[in-house]
Amino acid sequence: MTTRFSLPDGSLATAPPEARGLARDEVRLLTAGPDGVEHATFREIGDHLRPGDLLVVNTSATLPAAVDAVRGDHVVGVHFSTELDDCTWVVELRAPGGPLLDGHEGEHLALPAGAGLTLLAPHIAGQRRLWRARVDVEGGVGKYLALVGRPIRYGYVPRTWPLTDYQTVFALDPGSAEMPSAARPFTAELVTRLVSRGVLFAPILLHTGVSSPEAGEPPYAERFRVPVTTAALVNWVRTQGGRVVAVGTTAVRALESAVTDGAVTAASGWTSLVLGPERPAQVVDGLVTGLHTPEASHLLLLEAVVGPDLVQRAYDAAVERRYLWHEFGDVSLLLSK
Repeated sequence: MTTRFSLPDGSLATAPPEARGLARDEVRLLTAGPDGVEHATFREIGDHLRPGDLLVVNTSATLPAAVDAVRGDHVVGVHFSTELDDCTWVVELRAPGGPLLDGHEGEHLALPAGAGLTLLAPHIAGQRRLWRARVDVEGGVGKYLALVGRPIRYGYVPRTWPLTDYQTVFALDPGSAEMPSAARPFTAELVTRLVSRGVLFAPILLHTGVSSPEAGEPPYAERFRVPVTTAALVNWVRTQGGRVVAVGTTAVRALESAVTDGAVTAASGWTSLVLGPERPAQVVDGLVTGLHTPEASHLLLLEAVVGPDLVQRAYDAAVERRYLWHEFGDVSLLLSK
């Protein structure tokens, strides 16, 4: 990763833009491409797109994935990250200061409403942050979280906000531990205007896990699906000279995981793809994305799509103009052509 920058104080968005008196699509938009860097509001994104461009959006909906649990004589947080094929869950134990790394095999935690959770084994060999766990609850974990859970939030957001603040306009399929936040500024009205101007939309699905990795921890496998119609539309747009613009790093990962011999095919399952210098993007020409912190592995993905020089120029401009970071913050549109 070559992008380097430091965040000045006050750069973290601490509440939804609506709490700051803005509409969703009134957050700032930084556009960076071959013609330079421009600044606008998100509702003006259509000025930077062309008829025939394709926006690929993630239809995953955010779960209320944080629950309190009793561990011995004190209360800890449990973040439900990912449901595995055997119906066990990947979970993270949390204290106010960060992840708890002292869990052990066979440990049992009491959950609200008579449910329970048992740690089975580390999810990633040699690491202690994420655990594979058995959840003892009637009716399924999804229904249980809807009753007792709350959205995951970190220390830079000082108060709880309702789950609706963590859903995008495209959210249909519950499964993400944290919001695929690049799409948050889209509104139904804005989508209508873009479609009316000839911009195309296509769905993928990728359920995000928790986004608080330890230093040096690579992105882990996530469940995804690229439908037949989306694959066909991506390939057609590319033959017509349009640009394929992924809305979020999740959409980039899903699409690039479905590439075979330079074209997108329908695909589903688990992806462990990590984009970077050894594996640049093959079909994605740009992306809409939030602003990522200096240590985030997502910066490698951005560089793999549009190149490190453009990412560096974009982040230098975002720091200079005091853009806001994280899920409730401002957004960038990065274009390779």
